[in-house]
Amino acid sequence: MIQQHLAHISLIVDDYDTAIEFYTQKLNFRVLEDTQLSEAKRWVLISPPGKSECCLLLAKASSEEQKSRIGNQTGGRVFLFLHTNNFKRDYDNLIEKGVTIIRKPSVEEYGTVAVFADLYGNLWDLIEPVKCNE
Repeated sequence: MIQQHLAHISLIVDDYDTAIEFYTQKLNFRVLEDTQLSEAKRWVLISPPGKSECCLLLAKASSEEQKSRIGNQTGGRVFLFLHTNNFKRDYDNLIEKGVTIIRKPSVEEYGTVAVFADLYGNLWDLIEPVKCNE
């Protein structure tokens, strides 16, 4: 039987510590690993509280081409989808922490959703699915 899963998604950032501060202080993510690999490179894994099968790998841009992609890895589309079991709690946290809301909450067929931007402008969906088993 084939068993596969996504382990990490690279998120290009301009500075490790600035990114860690935003994700831990504003979104309540946790640092799973922060290992120095070289003078300029670290292995930094972060995830939201709860399940962490797939986490973000913060990847510091090391070339001009990579720097040009910071905040726009998907051409302006929503990039990441953060599921929650309590939309109101997490949306209120975004507001309280001054996170930029791009699209206010709406109730859709699949659940309650709002779009917010991270410190680089990457777009995220905050979603409480209709059937949230998390």
